[in-house]
Amino acid sequence: MPDRSPTPGGLLHVVFLERANGAPDSPSSDHLGQAAFIVLRLVDLLATDRGAPSRDQVFRFQAAATTRFCREEVEPGVETEHLVELVRSANAAHQRRDASLAAPALLAYATYLEEAARYEEALDVLDTLGRAGGSRLPAAQAVVAALQIGRVNRKIARFDDADAAYERAEVLAAAADDRHAVLLSRLGRANVYWGRGNLAEAERWNREVLEDARAAGERDAEARAEHGLGTVLGARGQPLDALPHFWRSFELYQDESLSLLALHDLGFELARIGAIEEAERALRHVVQATHEQGALQNAMIELLHCASSRRDRIGFTRWRALCENELPRMAPDILTDYHLKLGVGLARFGRFERAVAEIEQALETARDNGLHELEFRIDRIRAGLRECEALQAAEHDADVEPVAEGAVLKEVSAALATLGG
Repeated sequence: MPDRSPTPGGLLHVVFLERANGAPDSPSSDHLGQAAFIVLRLVDLLATDRGAPSRDQVFRFQAAATTRFCREEVEPGVETEHLVELVRSANAAHQRRDASLAAPALLAYATYLEEAARYEEALDVLDTLGRAGGSRLPAAQAVVAALQIGRVNRKIARFDDADAAYERAEVLAAAADDRHAVLLSRLGRANVYWGRGNLAEAERWNREVLEDARAAGERDAEARAEHGLGTVLGARGQPLDALPHFWRSFELYQDESLSLLALHDLGFELARIGAIEEAERALRHVVQATHEQGALQNAMIELLHCASSRRDRIGFTRWRALCENELPRMAPDILTDYHLKLGVGLARFGRFERAVAEIEQALETARDNGLHELEFRIDRIRAGLRECEALQAAEHDADVEPVAEGAVLKEVSAALATLGG
């Protein structure tokens, strides 16, 4: 597991101390950042490269003080419970001289942070697991950690790090004869190809995994491959071909968060072909049901886009305000999409100068983060705006098929009508 370098002064977990600087008016966030910092410093004592184990009395004293700080200085809540559980797990790991006992709590906390779009903090926790557990981590935990490192890095467009983590996960999974994890690692690499704009390779990897997953009866991997294919086909300007893949993945997923993500992507493609009512039904369901920050942000951005498509100024203004509240927590790809959809919306309402500024911001964000597929799409839309063809460019990306009343669309529309909300 790759290790992230500490700050020049050698201090680990600084990202948690920086949390307070981002929210100076929120004492609870300040204390949570401090609590996470001292809890992770306690976990650091389990690291295999620190020589002789800490003396039991010293460790117990530090653990007690850390627990007391979490209980007395930090407001009760989900994150506080994660931190208290980490202290308990670290105690058990120290007593039994087995750092892997802290792994489940570390992985759970990293997942919580990832879902809250605190990606740098999630990576810090995963790196802590690597330092503390080292080679003693059981294969299953090492595979889960590598897959999560790949996923988080991919979300923040660190594609080299993501690819390396997925490759490591595949090697570890193959050695452990974990077929499901092997398929997941290959899907992760397919997603890296997509993020880099290599859609042909992304499609090839997804189709290969889909075939292998079906043959092996791996339902989860099959759902993910169907989802990946829908994403790639949509990016290649084939939204009608993408629809059945998204719907199939929505039906196959047994994890609610992943099912909602597929539903979001279905809504996105429906909006692209002009099926706005169906798109809004899918996206509103996601907003109401999801507990994952990134999924919420994406769905709100798409609803912003739908409102501008219907020339609904009130709805556009409302969704814009809600999206702006999320800006500090948006990953680069989501932030890029926000500026793009905001620019398109402003163009639809005749505010062309402001629209150009937003689309330029989207392009700059995409370029700075290596989001080549998004960069290509933004370039096409920007060209339309510069030629004063804002509405045409906004309504349809290049090569996107027009809305059609085909059997697939009718089937999907009927199924969406059964959703609550």
